[in-house]
Amino acid sequence: MSLDSHKRDFSANSRLPGIFALAACIGMVSTLAAYVLLNLIHLFTNLFFFGTLSFAERSPATNTLGFWVVGVPVVGGLIVGLMARYGSEKIRGHGIPEAIEAILFGKSKMSPKVAVLKPLSSGIVIGSGGPFGAEGPIIMTGGALGSLIAQCVKLTSAERKTLLVAGAAAGMTAVFGTPVAAVLLAVELLLFEWRPRSFLPVAMACAVAGFARAIFFGTGPLFPLETAAPDGWSLISCVIAGLLSGALASGLSAALYKVEDLFGKLPIHWMWWPALGGLVVGIGGWLEPRALGVGYDVIGDLLHQHIALQIALLLLAVKAIMWVVALGSGTSGGVLAPLLMLGAGLGTVLSHWLPGNQPALWPLVCMAATLGATLGAPLTAIVFAFGLTHDGNALLPLLTATLIAHGLSTVMMRRSIMTEKIARRGYHIYREYGVDPLERHYVDEVMTASVESLGAAMTVSETLAKYFGAAQVRRAYPVVRGDAVIGVADRQLLEDFYREKPELNGGLSLADAFKQRSPAYALPNETCRLVATRLVVHHLERLPVVADPKTMRLVGIVSRSDLLKPSLAHFEEEHKRERFRRLTPVLGKRRRFAPVRKSS
Repeated sequence: MSLDSHKRDFSANSRLPGIFALAACIGMVSTLAAYVLLNLIHLFTNLFFFGTLSFAERSPATNTLGFWVVGVPVVGGLIVGLMARYGSEKIRGHGIPEAIEAILFGKSKMSPKVAVLKPLSSGIVIGSGGPFGAEGPIIMTGGALGSLIAQCVKLTSAERKTLLVAGAAAGMTAVFGTPVAAVLLAVELLLFEWRPRSFLPVAMACAVAGFARAIFFGTGPLFPLETAAPDGWSLISCVIAGLLSGALASGLSAALYKVEDLFGKLPIHWMWWPALGGLVVGIGGWLEPRALGVGYDVIGDLLHQHIALQIALLLLAVKAIMWVVALGSGTSGGVLAPLLMLGAGLGTVLSHWLPGNQPALWPLVCMAATLGATLGAPLTAIVFAFGLTHDGNALLPLLTATLIAHGLSTVMMRRSIMTEKIARRGYHIYREYGVDPLERHYVDEVMTASVESLGAAMTVSETLAKYFGAAQVRRAYPVVRGDAVIGVADRQLLEDFYREKPELNGGLSLADAFKQRSPAYALPNETCRLVATRLVVHHLERLPVVADPKTMRLVGIVSRSDLLKPSLAHFEEEHKRERFRRLTPVLGKRRRFAPVRKSS
């Protein structure tokens, strides 16, 4: 067997099959939860706007309440405010930040109250005309269900996080029928790592939810669309659409938290804020009824160019104000559907003068670009737009505009709409991540192979005098019997032995001193990250490296300073600038490459 056989592309995990099975179950449970949530929205829509107990899908825009429609969202906001005050404050907001907070700062533990109250409160808010989508609530509800199932099994926090995210992503899959986009959402927003141990169970849950969705919601894309292949002029249009979508995303995020700050200054309890936000929603719904509710039908009409320019402008303005005020009031609702509508509205406006391709493309492009820039998840937005429409011709424009919008938003905004709320609670989230240098290097690469050791027959007093006196060279020495490690001796440890057995006057041998102690050690095939963690847990400065746990044969020693070596190499990769060749044009001669090296 090769000496490097322990080095793998991915770490092995024997617990993965069990997590896989749990994730598959969670995928099915989250699909059921999505079905319940959507039916709750239908139920409350019929109850609030049409006075009937029915689960039939109806748009609140077709109501005949007249000016009385203004009061409907107020009632819904009041009910949800009471639920948040006396039920669980965790139901406030759009769901994804709360899921992130539970993952990073709550050991992925969510309460049963959230699993029950979040879909109920969201059904009430959206059913009473709230300008939200069902995806944020189902992400939090699915995450809560995944967390609750995980809490019934003996798992680590990392494994519980995987199942929480599996439930969240499966819920999004069930609502929109976009399993690949849901997996990417998990990777870009929720997992904060790229490992088979987390990615594979999440993907399995989304796959199960995708198949199960056909039972409850049927098959096919939510907004089927087919545009023509992009032409050369489309690149210019993509740049313009991307820049404007990024500006829209930044403006919406800034406005949302400005409104939230204004609500925070009100001299009344936050329980009443959703009712005040509902008043704005009601007025907006009276002015433009199609801005009420989820608005999937409106998104479809925008994508298919069924809405005139003037109406699209009014709809865009009213929906933006309603959404910003309602969400800023702390009510319960999602952000994806409103962002899709606002982005599609921007695209409808731009389609009248952008050059290149057919006008139907730009609502789709701006929809994805706005979503990706607002969430800080461009890959999710690109694949999500494709999953909603199955329009393969739009992939290139989607890629171009969404990445430009994302780039602009990262320059304009310090944090995304998802992380700003968490930052306001005192938690900073850094969303960039890469391979840890300590993960890619192993102990045998950094350890010191030439080790001076102490024989087990030496006495404590002899060792203190010879190796830890005035001429001390090293901080600690492995203690071996033959060539097997029995411990590591340092000054403090030996002095403690000396004080514990004063009757032996230091005549205690090292073998006897370490008899009752199990030595901590490292193996050559362990990662530097694992060994660094072991040093911290045991409050140690160094560990002996043994060939295997059975023989305990000493092969080296690894210290904290050794573990800094990979970080130094990583620092040089990131900060050391070098040039190895310079292009030197010579008049009348061929250009040639002259080797040059310059560091800074």
